Amino acid sequence: MKQETKIVTAGRNDKWTKGVVNPSVTRASTVVFNSVDEMNHAVANRFNDTMVYGRRGTTTAFAFSDAMTSLEGGAGCALYPSGTAAITNAILAFVKSGDHILMVDTAYEPTRDYCDKILANMGVTTTYYDPLIGADIESLIQENTRIVFLESPGSITMEVQDVPTISHIAHQHNCIVMLDNTWGAGINFKPFDYGVDISIQAATKYIVGHSDVMLGTATATEKYWPQLRDNSYLMGQCTSPDDLYLALRGIRTLGVRLKQHQENAMKVATWLADRPEVETILHPAFESCPGHEFFKRDFNGSNGLFSFVLNRGDKQTIKPFLDGLSHFKMGYSWGGFESLILGIANVGSLRSATTWQAEHPLIRVHIGLENADDLIEDLEKAFARLNNAVAQ
Repeated sequence: MKQETKIVTAGRNDKWTKGVVNPSVTRASTVVFNSVDEMNHAVANRFNDTMVYGRRGTTTAFAFSDAMTSLEGGAGCALYPSGTAAITNAILAFVKSGDHILMVDTAYEPTRDYCDKILANMGVTTTYYDPLIGADIESLIQENTRIVFLESPGSITMEVQDVPTISHIAHQHNCIVMLDNTWGAGINFKPFDYGVDISIQAATKYIVGHSDVMLGTATATEKYWPQLRDNSYLMGQCTSPDDLYLALRGIRTLGVRLKQHQENAMKVATWLADRPEVETILHPAFESCPGHEFFKRDFNGSNGLFSFVLNRGDKQTIKPFLDGLSHFKMGYSWGGFESLILGIANVGSLRSATTWQAEHPLIRVHIGLENADDLIEDLEKAFARLNNAVAQ
């Protein structure tokens, strides 16, 4: 089945849809039974998408899990109330006191905080590594290393990792490979084709696509699915069927949305590359982006999220650049239909295993579904304000 068809049909099994196009919103806490045999049968089949109790999932949850497993691959998909919850609970499902994990230095900031503040208190140690380490990851693996965690491209600075090489070496040492695959969105990067064991997404972003739901997913291989599923349940993880319905609706337009995000972002990034105020474009599809060769080799496409580094300005002078924008709004998320922008003056403070050489601020943008020419006009006015502020 081709990807476009899979996006439309995934999770639409008759047992979920009951003859209508979309699976219904099934809200439930208690599931009632008419006999002991009926209850025992449900309990015995609780891992086969049979409703037993609301926290284990309803038909809406089963349909969405089925759809995500179809899109990403793997044996099953666990659901969480946010992307951060998916990351933290996936890690927690496989570590114990005395274990060690390897965490990419460019990881999403809450992931780093979780390692430093929560896992450290539990006796789990973390070593951060250069996202471009490749085969040299082997030098950091210890006898007690349980997880090698990747995020590709990296948050903010967009480094693309050599996922198959790192996965191969990690498996030689019996380590679990986890990947934050939010940027790949389950269709632009196929994690299980490259050795990943557990693929995690903030479905809040491109899966939902409309900036109105918090949701996380973790899809696992057959080897690790039972432990991920059981431990996530024991930690009380569950999701709203109303949110899952919106996520299922988002999946149906995922392919066409990503293509438009990609087209708009490439147009804006190409324009930015010629701006005299821009030092570097950090877009995986550009040769200037670290790990670009791995993007060309492993990815099916890109989306709307990338960064660029200025060659002038500081924390103060980027304020007028950001404050006067019309179409770009400031926000910490991305993946919705709207354009967003975020300015970071000190990227170096977000990492510990690598250094950040750029002297001037970094700007991260999410290019939405607006007309790209309107976005370029907005940025052009922003550069005029920046240059005026720098000159004063």
